[in-house]
Amino acid sequence: MEELQINTLITDLALILTLGAAATIIFKLLKQPVVLGYIVAGFIASPHFSLLPSVGNEANIEFWAQLGIVVLLFSLGLEFSFKKLINAGVSAIVTALIIVCGMLATGFLIGQCMGFTTVNSIFLGAMLSMSSTTIILKALTDLNMKHRKFVPGIFAVLIVEDLFAVVMMVILSSIAINNSVAGGEMVASILKLSFFLIIWFVVGVFLIPSIFRKFRRVLSDEMMLIIAMGLCFLMAIFSVASGFSLALGAFVMGSILAGTSEAERIERIINPVKDLFGAVFFISVGMMVDPQVILQYAGIIALLSVVVIVGMIIFGTTGMLATGQSLRISMESGFSLTQIGEFSFIIATLGTTLGVLDESIYPIIVTVSVITTFTTPFFIKAAIPSYNFVEKHLPKKWSALLEGYSKTVNNDVKQKSRNIWGGIIKRNVLILLLYSVVIIASIFLLRTYFIPFINNLLCRFMSEEWALMLSMTCALFLLSPFFYAIVTPRLTRKEKMTLNSTNAPMVVGLPRFVMVIVGGLLSMAYVASLFYGFYSSIVSAIVGIVYLLALILLFAPIMHKHLELLEKHFMSNVNERENRRTGKENNLVSDMHLAYMTVGYNCPFVGERLRNADLRRKYGVNVVAIIRNTLRYPIPTGNMRIFPGDQIGVIGTDDQIQNLLPLLEPKVQNAEGTSSADVEFTHFVLPDNSPLIGKKLAEARLREDYKSLLVAVERGEENFISPTPDIVFDKGDIIWIVGDKEKMKKLR
Repeated sequence: MEELQINTLITDLALILTLGAAATIIFKLLKQPVVLGYIVAGFIASPHFSLLPSVGNEANIEFWAQLGIVVLLFSLGLEFSFKKLINAGVSAIVTALIIVCGMLATGFLIGQCMGFTTVNSIFLGAMLSMSSTTIILKALTDLNMKHRKFVPGIFAVLIVEDLFAVVMMVILSSIAINNSVAGGEMVASILKLSFFLIIWFVVGVFLIPSIFRKFRRVLSDEMMLIIAMGLCFLMAIFSVASGFSLALGAFVMGSILAGTSEAERIERIINPVKDLFGAVFFISVGMMVDPQVILQYAGIIALLSVVVIVGMIIFGTTGMLATGQSLRISMESGFSLTQIGEFSFIIATLGTTLGVLDESIYPIIVTVSVITTFTTPFFIKAAIPSYNFVEKHLPKKWSALLEGYSKTVNNDVKQKSRNIWGGIIKRNVLILLLYSVVIIASIFLLRTYFIPFINNLLCRFMSEEWALMLSMTCALFLLSPFFYAIVTPRLTRKEKMTLNSTNAPMVVGLPRFVMVIVGGLLSMAYVASLFYGFYSSIVSAIVGIVYLLALILLFAPIMHKHLELLEKHFMSNVNERENRRTGKENNLVSDMHLAYMTVGYNCPFVGERLRNADLRRKYGVNVVAIIRNTLRYPIPTGNMRIFPGDQIGVIGTDDQIQNLLPLLEPKVQNAEGTSSADVEFTHFVLPDNSPLIGKKLAEARLREDYKSLLVAVERGEENFISPTPDIVFDKGDIIWIVGDKEKMKKLR
């Protein structure tokens, strides 16, 4: 690989960004994704295009591209969050698993048929299995289909696919380094990844939101940018030190920050950085496009494009059907996944960097991505006609079978949710897993750093035996809350009442007794591993038994209190964004909370003065702040109006806030409505030839013809006039309106 040349670094960067700017403007005018513009710009800047100056040193671009991958994965992590993954549910996980496994196997078989090596075939299958979140989001937005019923399911699948892609990158790195597929090593890599993901998540969630809350008042946008990027690169370095990639660390840190109340702010601040380095990365992808290779492998490119489209439709539809979705939603979902994108490029870059990917595969994959990106909108639109055709020709027995299966799956899910012991065991197994990982990591740190340090410190004042005993006692004290957590299964008050009402106390108590025994045995093993090497096995076992008995019998109340505080702090940080929105965990006095809500476009108070909205009398809440764009208005006056996009800070009880929340943030369920991305809040003067002049508001058909809502009318010295059905529009009126961007152009 060429060395990085500082003297040509700026020159090459100037060239690719200039070409990137020109290409994206052209593609924007053509209403095509800007990603394609970057790829074209990269091809023009490459040595394969001789009509313009080329990049002088490709090592420079590789440096920027690697930086771009880190920032791109960090920004994807900001949109991910582990809480979203949990909310995605089993349905999304099963669907994504069917798609990834199906496309991975298909790509591998095609690679073998084409004569690729085993490693190259695996990489090819991995690249064909990842749909593009960016391209799907852009296509659905352009087609005004983000409100459709199938879209939330698609986004949930894409969230899970992103996590699968990160896991796959770790596995592929292991395969590439060993140049073979070793089952034991793959399992070890997955277990190692799972261990570090849990540790990073637990530590990150426990510390970072707390730090943000403490210093929120002094964190300017500049400081937040530096902190966010610093945390991103710090986790990336930590990831490499743990044996993983830079990209994985960046993704994990983004996911941790996505759960904080500052996530939207960080995402907004980081956007320009992401756009810059993301552009450089996609331009570097375009530089790999070789026209000669494309012509040489035109047949393979056409074959892979068909495989991506047909395979994604089949596996996507099958995955959705398998999880109980209707045939229509399943087909709409499958037809939306017919492309590959950014993760395919990242996986291809990984293979190239590790030196295991054939040089011809990169331009082939890029070309397949370009083709499938162009075809994505057409296949999304073809979903309903295809469904109508299938429904018409599908045998009635099959239709009845699919409908019955969907109802059965959904009923089974509901029935499982009613199984009280199933829920208890599931929760306590998760607790056991999380605390076990924390204990193992803590034991490693205690044995490696803490115990030797304390032991050496105490040896100055006492004998080695007493110093070691005190060091081990301190270590056990630090681990005590975690040991207590895994030996005492938790039940909620409702669960206890339900179980106590049954007539089979023996059957009720048996599962809990088993969980206590399992937790106790694990705790003894962990205590023995802490003492191993310092004391004999017999001493370690005896200490473990005595310690656990003392913990349960003597120190249970103290441990319970400490554990409750730790878990409350952790769960508060996990749910920080939701708590800030609803006001939970933000107690002021008694049951009063401070909550921040975002005013939706369908809010009935839009355009109203606070005085007229009368939120205090109707809903019992007090408005203490309004945040509009970047401006904050503390204790707003009654004359201040409520506009879409405003963040309103209100104080009230849980019930009051929950009653107000659906009004301020209404969910748009109208199938014919517009997506929020196509809606704007604006004002303009009615022109002389406006069709509204002389009409009453009731006759204007703003909702029907223009998909718009009148907020207020500004007329001469009367200032703002609240709209009523009888108000008549006049020349020179300034109307404040919210609605569809394109349709409102007709009003201008």
